[in-house]
Parts: sequence; C-alpha cells; structure tokens
Amino acid sequence: VEADSVGYIVKLGDIAPDFTCTLTDGSQVTLSALRGKVVMLQFTAGWCKVCRKEMPFIEKEIWQQHKDNPNFVLIAVDLKEPKEKIEKFIADMGVTYPLLLDEDGKIFSLYTEKGAGVTRNIIIDKEGKIVFLTRLFEREEFDQMKEVIDNLLNQ
Repeated sequence: VEADSVGYIVKLGDIAPDFTCTLTDGSQVTLSALRGKVVMLQFTAGWCKVCRKEMPFIEKEIWQQHKDNPNFVLIAVDLKEPKEKIEKFIADMGVTYPLLLDEDGKIFSLYTEKGAGVTRNIIIDKEGKIVFLTRLFEREEFDQMKEVIDNLLNQ
C-alpha cells in the first residue's frame, strides 16, 4: 500500500482497520464493536510537542461537548510509551478522555507508513468508514473536523 503525502496508508471511504486494545483503566475495546457510533481516534505521544498543543482543544472543544453522547467515542492512541509515562502525560495535560496503550506501535502501523509522525486524528462514521483525517494541529482543519463530528452525530 502506498502512503499519501502525510504518511497515511488508509484513505477516506476505507473501512477503518480493526484492532482490540487495552485502555489505561484496564478495559478492552475492539474498534469494530463500536459500529453505530461515531469514533474519533487521536494518535499522540508524551514527547510530541504538537500533540501537547492540540490535546487541550480536543478535551475542551470535542470531549467536553460530546462525552455524554452515547453515540460518540473518543480514544487517544499513545504511541510506544509505557503505562507510567502515559499516566504522567495524562496528568500533565489534564485530559479526561480515554487513552490506550500502543506499546509496540501495532495500531499506529495499521493506519500509517513506517516512521510516520504522530499528531493525527481519524474520524470514523457509524458504518466504520474513515470520513476525516488530520495531520498536525491546524485550527482550520480542527474546526472542519469538529463540524464533521457534529454532522455525523446529528444524522
């Protein structure tokens, strides 16, 4: 599979590659089991400056807006860091949405080419299709993503 200019090997309209993972609270989640919900995957890491810049906006403008909506799921995928590091990262950032441990980078590699950078968001519709992809943190793109989420939840 050839990557696009920003390192994604998935594209809009694809069914999101499935995975099962463990969240920091120990619970397990399987992506395909979330059909019928709008899912936002955020790829992040504690050492990533742009992720740190973006996360408070995700917390305030997306998670706080939609966390009580049973049709919305937000999962942050932390790339290749041990649990202790992630727990400190979450505490530092003050985010309250769930993070999962992608210690070997397997989940990230389902979506991106080898060596691709983090700070990415993937929006998946109720049918499990990828409908929006972001790279880095740009206010305009972020606002578009929020609009996509709102529209999907209102369908």
